[in-house]
Amino acid sequence: MGITKNGSFLSTHNATANLFKALGHPARLAIIEHLLKVNSCICNDLVKELPLAQATISQHLRELKSVNLIQGEIGGNSICYCINPETMATLTECLELMNKKLKINNNCC
Repeated sequence: MGITKNGSFLSTHNATANLFKALGHPARLAIIEHLLKVNSCICNDLVKELPLAQATISQHLRELKSVNLIQGEIGGNSICYCINPETMATLTECLELMNKKLKINNNCC
């Protein structure tokens, strides 16, 4: 494997790439969609919702949490997860900016 050259890019590009990388798995997208639908949930709720083992879901939750797409609060023996609105706003702004540039520069091949 080659060495990545993240240092050659803007920190905002690296941070946004990490967000997209975290969303680059169908299970994580399903988790995000479920959290958007129910607003918050406990890992056991996701086990009932998705066709994955609890350990696998926990691993995906860790990945989403590591880039701050989700946040969790400990309640007794379980953690209640929800979408981090600030990170979601950053992601939305990035996509809106790309879409705006696409509309302005629509002289594609």
